Amino acid sequence: MSADQTSAPDAPSRPSHFSYEDLLACGRGEMFGVGNAQLPLPPMLMFDRITSIGREGGAYGKGHVVAELDVRPDLWFFPCHFQGDPVMPGCLGLDALWQMVGFHLGWLGSPGRGRALGVGEVKFSDQVLPSVKKVVYGVDLKRVRQGRLVLGIADGWLEADGRRIYEASDLRVGLFQAATPAA
Repeated sequence: MSADQTSAPDAPSRPSHFSYEDLLACGRGEMFGVGNAQLPLPPMLMFDRITSIGREGGAYGKGHVVAELDVRPDLWFFPCHFQGDPVMPGCLGLDALWQMVGFHLGWLGSPGRGRALGVGEVKFSDQVLPSVKKVVYGVDLKRVRQGRLVLGIADGWLEADGRRIYEASDLRVGLFQAATPAA
């Protein structure tokens, strides 16, 4: 298999969606195994469910993830960002996109712990206010490298109540295995 190949013909079938309880299990390290990709636990877990994930599809045909967050006025960040002017921090929406790219790499069976490595460009055209009911996030994989180097590069977006308000290009996430201590 090529190190750039996004799917293996003999790869086992994987679920195409995940509940909140599934995402919590991932955050506890129970989904992909010890030392492998994990989502953060609440409050830093930025979505409630993954509604679609695949090794094909998306804008580039190399994989996709779609996730949703039910927005409630009592979410932890609204009272502190900003008092009297509540808005979801844009960096949390960006982090959700990185979380999804890392989850995709773990879902493919790649080993290692996920780390955000960068982003090309981010554009915010509006904001997520407490009046929003649902945020939908999407990432479209552009490149998946599985080998000694595990790397996902994707473009991402955020929609608030059906209107696209964030776009990010070249989100980069790598999976890294812990170095073995010298004997």
